[in-house]
Amino acid sequence: GTYLHDQQTDKAFSLSPLQVKKGSYRNDFLQCEHRQPIPASASCWWRISLLDDVLFGHLNQLWLNLNPEHPWHLGPADLFITSILGTPQSTQPWANFSTYAELYENASDEARQIDFVLCTPAAFRQMHYDCALPTRDLVFNSLLRRWNQYSGMPFEEISLDSVFPSFFDIHTEIVKDARSKFIGCVGTISFRIFGDVEPQTIKQINTLADFAMYCGVGRKTPMGMGMIRRI
Repeated sequence: GTYLHDQQTDKAFSLSPLQVKKGSYRNDFLQCEHRQPIPASASCWWRISLLDDVLFGHLNQLWLNLNPEHPWHLGPADLFITSILGTPQSTQPWANFSTYAELYENASDEARQIDFVLCTPAAFRQMHYDCALPTRDLVFNSLLRRWNQYSGMPFEEISLDSVFPSFFDIHTEIVKDARSKFIGCVGTISFRIFGDVEPQTIKQINTLADFAMYCGVGRKTPMGMGMIRRI
């Protein structure tokens, strides 16, 4: 915990807001606030995404040795962990695992269509203010910065000049807590790669798009904002 919170720049993890399970897992948009107390015995899920291989190794051992009879304390509540999902599931699109090398190896060098869904509000810092509009440069440069910081195989230069938005259905949402108000964008947005582009560049752009599910985009990803995945 100390290692995680002592990081001063992009933190090596992202968290989802706590989700109360209601029917299917496959709802695109996630609940960011709970205006009423979560009832006792409610089934919930929570996603932890780790960007640091060393950190994953340490926590993986912790998870493997969990005692399901022993509660975890969250404030005044006791949480009982009933399952941990770390591989792709048909019913849970947020469960997965990949090394950075596998992400790059499996990325297409031909696919030109990139479709995203922003499932929690995303906003991007520009100078002293937040921008809630998920432009090409803000989305992909956010992904590129985190990829270069944690992957160990940085992309030295990627031209985004050939990437253009091809569809969007987005709106802003406000998330409030006792201390602040956060305005961000949710919805679906598509980008397409046009023109004569080297396969290597297409592969790098697709790698970043596939990486998005793990790292999120924009600000406050350790608090559950900017959760995004490719669809």
